[in-house]
Amino acid sequence: MAKAQYNADSITVLEGLEAVRKRPGMYIGGVGTKGLNHLIYEIVDNAVDEHLAGFCTEITVTLEADGSCTVKDNGRGIPVGMHKKGVSAERVVLSTLHAGGKFDNNSYKTSGGLHGVGSSVVNALSDRMKVKISRDGNVYYDEYEKGHPVIELKDGLLPVIGKSKETGTEINFLPDPTIFEKTKFKAEWLKSRLHESAYLNPNLALHYVNKRAGEEEMITYHEPDGIIAYVRELNNGKEPVHEPVYFKGSVDQIEVEVAFQFVDAFEENILGFCNNIFTQEGGTHLVGFKTKFTQLINSYARELGILKEKDSNFTGADTRNGMTAVVAVKHPDPIFEGQTKTKLASADATKAVFTMTGDELERFFDRNLDTLKAIIACAEKSAKIRKAEEKAKTNMLSKSKFSFDSNGKLANCESRDPSKCEIFIVEGDSAGGSAKMGRNRQFQAILPIRGKILNVEKASMDKVLANAEIKTMINAFGCGFSEGYGNDFDITKLKYDKIVLMTDADVDGSHIDTLLLTFLYRFMPELIYDGHVYIAMPPLYKVVPKRGEERYLYDDKALEEYKKSHAGDFTLQRYKGLGEMDADQLWETTLNPENRVLKRVEIEDARMASEVTELLMGSDVPPRKKFIYDHADEAEIDA
Repeated sequence: MAKAQYNADSITVLEGLEAVRKRPGMYIGGVGTKGLNHLIYEIVDNAVDEHLAGFCTEITVTLEADGSCTVKDNGRGIPVGMHKKGVSAERVVLSTLHAGGKFDNNSYKTSGGLHGVGSSVVNALSDRMKVKISRDGNVYYDEYEKGHPVIELKDGLLPVIGKSKETGTEINFLPDPTIFEKTKFKAEWLKSRLHESAYLNPNLALHYVNKRAGEEEMITYHEPDGIIAYVRELNNGKEPVHEPVYFKGSVDQIEVEVAFQFVDAFEENILGFCNNIFTQEGGTHLVGFKTKFTQLINSYARELGILKEKDSNFTGADTRNGMTAVVAVKHPDPIFEGQTKTKLASADATKAVFTMTGDELERFFDRNLDTLKAIIACAEKSAKIRKAEEKAKTNMLSKSKFSFDSNGKLANCESRDPSKCEIFIVEGDSAGGSAKMGRNRQFQAILPIRGKILNVEKASMDKVLANAEIKTMINAFGCGFSEGYGNDFDITKLKYDKIVLMTDADVDGSHIDTLLLTFLYRFMPELIYDGHVYIAMPPLYKVVPKRGEERYLYDDKALEEYKKSHAGDFTLQRYKGLGEMDADQLWETTLNPENRVLKRVEIEDARMASEVTELLMGSDVPPRKKFIYDHADEAEIDA
């Protein structure tokens, strides 16, 4: 076979929005549910930018019955006049990458949509998009299919379809099913994002409307107390140590707004935002806040004689244990890492937040000594626990009998390519035996565990590290573990691309899933954030009709639908547990990538991430079960 030539003719130039359709992950992070919902966020962020500019007070987001989404605002409306390109400015904005008003500092002082690709990317990835713009007394209309305009312009201008005294933009779009794995928007994620935006913009009302069959709902999110209310919400159900502390100001045109409150809990929850965008991976604004806060607490602790000369300083983690904080900055020209803006990289944000935190908190602490002492007491408590845990960990690791040995039950796979390998954590020896016999030995590993593992939320570090099942999992995964006082975790050493929790489809199985997720969330959170953790979905029923093919059904709803659509007699078998399935049945229903259904566990955004641990460590099974099944991304996985 002749070798392919690499020359000038090999260079492909993708015109217009073709690049977006060719590589959608570069622009929205992926084509799963997270990327799908990101389409809505791009349009909503543009409307919020209008609010920040002082021209929008209401945004309505509607999940339509036909599967599309409509975002309507009462801002100025996208400009419709003639652009220098020879067509309406609206056409340029929605069909050209890096075109928009965000590059002109006179139009938008601060903005979340800075790259000028948001609305045009949504257009490119939509099966259709319809646009109505109310401006200058008229209502203008445009329409696109897969990013291409289908309305013929007259002299380059949009057609007028009516009159209106109002102003604003209304965009309706239907995601392209040839691009996305599935096209049903995640309603809970959307509601969480809108509520978050309401906290960050106290003068903005956001209306959520769901018209999808069986899900009809209307909610208005309006939070006049802003991020103070957000901190109270995040701490709901916890015991506060003091009232929320709040400050706001500007340094070098960067607006800084912070609210925080300590609670009687051994955890830290600090959320960062830049121009209303949640920076999931943090960034320079959080560095500035954390650094200055730690300096201040240590300085005051020494002034008050709480830290003696011989005492070492509190660590950053000590000073923040028990803290819930929201740090929001508005930056005229921020630098993000990546189009999805998960981490702020602007160096001047560090200085701005550092300076504002120092000035405002010194003033506050000097006037509120009781609050200061309560916060320092949290740091003292944290330091004592940290030192005790470090000692316990050192003692455990120094004992020759302690090692991360396997329990001898791991049946590893033959492949050593992590990208192709997957490990199933299976409940019980019986199911484990069937799984070992039914699996594909080439790429599937099986690790049976004995019943309910240790609840790591309620156990000391020495007990966690001494637990046989936990040691076995740490050893099997190969990437170490993280915990509050050190970080031995290295995700590059992970031996399996998929870690699949495979338990019985009942309440006990759900409880075991919860304990396993609690362990992973606390000691290996990167596995969840990077999409390596899944929950297997074994069937509840097997139906064998007198005529036709037998089928596996995964829940009661599927059984009811089967009964309605099959009039003839059939035999029904209910599986009480995985152990009741033989190897062939387990392969066919739960292990075979071509047939199985897996749920990928994701922690989508700020509010949900902050609630997850509370749900997992609660004493009631129903809330935990609801988390596992409502906040997992259901998808058929074949690779």
